[in-house]
Amino acid sequence: MEHDLSPATLAGLRRPRPYPAVSVLTPTHRREPDNAQDRVRLRNAVAAAKKQLEEDPSVSRDRRAEVSRELDRALAEVDLTYAEDGLAIFAAPGEHQVWTLSRSVPERVVLSHTFLTRNLVAAQAAERPFWVLSVAADRVKLWSGGAGRVVEEHLGGFPLDRPPEDFDPERQERIGDAPSTFRDEGTRRFLRDADAAMGKVLRAHPRPLYITGPEPALSLFDEAGALASDAVLVPHGGLAHGSAEAVWQAVRPVLEDEARGSVEAVARELDAARGRKDFAAGVDELWESAHTGRVRLLAVEENFKVTMRDDGEHLLPARDGDLDAREDIVDEIVEQCLETGADVRFVPDGALRDADGIAGVLRY
Repeated sequence: MEHDLSPATLAGLRRPRPYPAVSVLTPTHRREPDNAQDRVRLRNAVAAAKKQLEEDPSVSRDRRAEVSRELDRALAEVDLTYAEDGLAIFAAPGEHQVWTLSRSVPERVVLSHTFLTRNLVAAQAAERPFWVLSVAADRVKLWSGGAGRVVEEHLGGFPLDRPPEDFDPERQERIGDAPSTFRDEGTRRFLRDADAAMGKVLRAHPRPLYITGPEPALSLFDEAGALASDAVLVPHGGLAHGSAEAVWQAVRPVLEDEARGSVEAVARELDAARGRKDFAAGVDELWESAHTGRVRLLAVEENFKVTMRDDGEHLLPARDGDLDAREDIVDEIVEQCLETGADVRFVPDGALRDADGIAGVLRY
């Protein structure tokens, strides 16, 4: 199952397909007992997609059979042991993908010429993914972080290990000669190579970068490469050989401090926007402003969801299940704002109580 939505991957998902490109979305659960019905719900959603294919007169018998096979293959790949809060299955002639999302999605089946991506985009923005690079003189390890966890990432050649003939970590531990180790030219070359490898990862998968390591390693990494000046340095040794939990506990305080600062900065920007009369609040106003590209900063409460319908002029409240209901209108606003270059921030529930859960600063 896929999780990391890079710009190149998103562009590929948005590429037009031969009709029908089928998107199947369903909420899932991480823990018992809520996850007991996830498998049944997912099978029912796939069955509903096949039924729509059967009833669509514009889909030929051969095309219907081909896409149905792709749906079956996708369903067979789903491992709900690793489920998060939502799941998306994409199927088209000759291809299928399964995506797990850290944000709940409405149950939906859509047949179109493109896959439905807005829920993936909103989930990625809400998760605030980041990279952690753990640096030591003999090893550099890459971790992918987000949604309260980190996991080791095997990407771009990571983990990188220095050839054993050039380095004796047991001697370092025995006699404590770390300072001389990090003055060694071989170590400098090794960390320069790691810097270059991480640069390639960031170009393909841009995210904030945190670098952990003992002080001498961080200092040399800064001298030897180009990435440290734009990264957050977290002095903490041993993590290049450590566990995911150890890495998470090391970076967690830094992330929490940044999150608090971000929420306070958003509140200040919104207050200033009220005074300048370039403030917007509520789903209806933000939906219109997002589609005209006017939103510079969008703030959304983390679990804010609302179902609306479009009467042609405004969005009005609706019930889940109504034929014209738009259950993921918030995700649509988030995606549209990101498309037009807005800064999207998710804030704790209740932080935007006076703005009905969603607010923005307008460009004009």
